[in-house]
Amino acid sequence: MNLANLLLRQALQQPDRSAIYNGTVPHASYGQWAARSAGLARRLIEAGLVPGDRVLLFMRNHPRYLEILFGAWWAGLSVVPVNAKLHTLEVEWIIQNAGARWGFVTSDVAPAALGGLERQIDIESGEADALLAPMTDFSKQPLVERDQDSLAWLFYTSGTTGRPKGVMITQRNLMTMGLTYFVDVDVVSSDDAIVYGAPMSHGAGLYAIPHLMAGARHVVPASGGVDPAELFELGRAIGPLSTFAAPTIVKRLVDYAEDAGLTQQDAAASFKTIVYGGAPMYVADIARALRVMGPRFVQIYGQGETPMVATALSRQHLTDTAHPRYRERIASVGVAQTPVQLRVSDERGVALPCGEVGEVLVKGDSVMAGYWENPKASAAAIQDGWLFTGDVGSLDVDGFLTLKDRSKDLIISGGSNIYPREVEEALLTAPGVAEAAVVGAADAEWGEVVVAFVVLQSGASVTEQDLDQHCLQAIARFKRPKQYRFVDELPKNNYGKVLKTALRERLGIQPRN
Repeated sequence: MNLANLLLRQALQQPDRSAIYNGTVPHASYGQWAARSAGLARRLIEAGLVPGDRVLLFMRNHPRYLEILFGAWWAGLSVVPVNAKLHTLEVEWIIQNAGARWGFVTSDVAPAALGGLERQIDIESGEADALLAPMTDFSKQPLVERDQDSLAWLFYTSGTTGRPKGVMITQRNLMTMGLTYFVDVDVVSSDDAIVYGAPMSHGAGLYAIPHLMAGARHVVPASGGVDPAELFELGRAIGPLSTFAAPTIVKRLVDYAEDAGLTQQDAAASFKTIVYGGAPMYVADIARALRVMGPRFVQIYGQGETPMVATALSRQHLTDTAHPRYRERIASVGVAQTPVQLRVSDERGVALPCGEVGEVLVKGDSVMAGYWENPKASAAAIQDGWLFTGDVGSLDVDGFLTLKDRSKDLIISGGSNIYPREVEEALLTAPGVAEAAVVGAADAEWGEVVVAFVVLQSGASVTEQDLDQHCLQAIARFKRPKQYRFVDELPKNNYGKVLKTALRERLGIQPRN
């Protein structure tokens, strides 16, 4: 199995079909994409790289990202996608840990040489032009055969509690993810277009696989990121877009649509499907998104360790307002995706009855092979084929999973468990609140107390007393925050996830393991 066969298959069928766009400008047809990737594969092999070697991708979103990714796979190599906002020292640690030999970069994120690489290529340089020079007859460059369990994507976790771990994602894992998209997430045709606003080094880039399977178009915004005005205009110009977005990005799109006075029909002209995940989506936010932009949304839950595959909350679930448990369902992350089993368990991995809260476990062909050169962490994370996610949740009688929080974020106050998400949901329904994040702080009397960091809407005037009264009407008294910190913004990573470690540091709290 070699994932590059997906590209070869499409290029042979429809070589002249537009495949990759830089904004509204065509960058490559399927034939040109395959010719460049095949040419790169030949030159990587001629340079002495051998199957299984790791190649670093450290760059902003760029049309060449896909050509390099599939060229590396064509040559039988494994890619190491790296967050473009990491510090040089962090990237060099990943290079050393992964044993990456070559690195492909953009000069804006890597202006100087990275230590540990044999060769570093700026993808906008003449050197890259030569490496990507097309092979006219790309079908004559053999795909290097790889075992279905061979490493394809070595993804490093965020490392919020120490050094990041290298998640080993195999050819089988990614093929499973791609095929599952059509069953559980969305139907794709060759007329569709996926836009890469979120980082291609993460889940957004992996969604290239199902869209390549369908022969769809791949669009990198000219800005290389998320500019709501640009994305709405881009959709109107080349057809409704599909995309993967963190909840914070969804909120920016909804804010823009609402401020611009756009109707649901206007939104439909720009967006076909917005798949959201990667961080909590609060009920108030998805309800508003549906009201403003209409039935454009699908939620997925997964992790780097089971990429993009664990549960899905379908478009139908999100719009079935007549269902008696509609509100509970849109607060969930949906039901198990087709190729996996799902379990909520106690600390020993024993399944708990419906409604009880425990750790979420996932089993199936999307689950990673383990952590790179870390057998101890691998053995702790995967037991009897079950991935222990570290997320806490409960299953209802219909199989819908509702996440509470990460197990490390649980607050125990006076012997009672408090899940920050429940408090955050309550705060977000308070007038004038734009964002909220909750952490636990040590307390001599209670063990821990709830501390809420709150971002107010522009021009809003809200006091601690206002929020306290609101929480008392929405949640149990013992769950309400004991402290409120009003801030201009919440610290987030480049994927839009709130960094609760940074919030704890502001309170002088040591990181949790």
